[in-house]
Amino acid sequence: MNSRPQPDAAPGGIGFFEKWLSLWIGLCIAAGIALGTALPGVFGFLAGLEVASVNLVVAVLIWAMIFPMMVNVDFASLGHIGDRPKGLVITLAVNWVIKPFTMAGLGVLFFEVVFADMIDPKSAQEYIAGLILLGAAPCTAMVFVWSQMTKGDPTYTLVQVSVNDLVMVFAFAPIVALLLGVTDIAVPWETLLISVALYVVIPLAAGAVTRARLIAKGGQAAVDGFTGRVKPASVLGLLATVVLLFGFQGHVILNDPSLIGLIAVPLLIQSYGIFAIAYAAAWAWKVPFNVAAPCAMIGTSNFFELAVAVAISLFGLESGAALATVVGVLVEVPVMLSLVAFANRTRHLFP
Repeated sequence: MNSRPQPDAAPGGIGFFEKWLSLWIGLCIAAGIALGTALPGVFGFLAGLEVASVNLVVAVLIWAMIFPMMVNVDFASLGHIGDRPKGLVITLAVNWVIKPFTMAGLGVLFFEVVFADMIDPKSAQEYIAGLILLGAAPCTAMVFVWSQMTKGDPTYTLVQVSVNDLVMVFAFAPIVALLLGVTDIAVPWETLLISVALYVVIPLAAGAVTRARLIAKGGQAAVDGFTGRVKPASVLGLLATVVLLFGFQGHVILNDPSLIGLIAVPLLIQSYGIFAIAYAAAWAWKVPFNVAAPCAMIGTSNFFELAVAVAISLFGLESGAALATVVGVLVEVPVMLSLVAFANRTRHLFP
């Protein structure tokens, strides 16, 4: 989460793995379906490894994904919170006042109205729940890639992400519970709060402690070296989680392959719509481009690792909610790359 390109980054600022993330996810989906069909007993055993509705295998994998990005969160950057307040106001308004509610609305529209004849009501409610979890979890990691690709202000991007992480600690659970209740889904509060503690509060605190120790030893270079070393674990955690989820979802996908496409429709509308709102607001408010572009990217991108983890905790590995969050991973990178290209082409419209 610094302004320097990583060693494996292309000149445009995105690494080889990130650039082809949708391809790797697609391959893992295929591998998961194949393994789940061939080895149902193994996946059944893994599903049974639970404590307090938290699957232990998934918890380890999610932590492998989340922890490196939490080490990169620099709360010292909050000292710059007042430097350019307009971009921060737009980011916070989009992430916490608009985005969760538009995502819930699109979910209800498509799965209770447009696709109602194609999906059974129980599955429809779970897909809506997965979309809500995605909509309520703003991005904390990949947005630094998108910011770099649009030549965004790295310090201010860090401010925006750090503030969002703090807000997420307090706002994620209440917003998710409110929207699940609005869509008539029973909210297991205990499980929801455990998930927030396990996948937001504890990793954020552990990341802050680790960062402080690394800075004391070797400054930002020590932080960069540490995150570089643990990055492979983060990548493997994501891919293994996708394989595991689709190992459980294989029979559902094989019975109706169009499901992935159906779930992708509201996600695509949401992504482009939210970007348009944030980007237009920044343009109208005369926000400089190096703040406007990252602020719109933060609103558009999702913290899909958190959404996947909470979906599994609340609804189970074989749930439609878990499936919806993984489809979010599948569509995110191509969408964000297209928005980066659009932003760079319209740079001249901003101060």
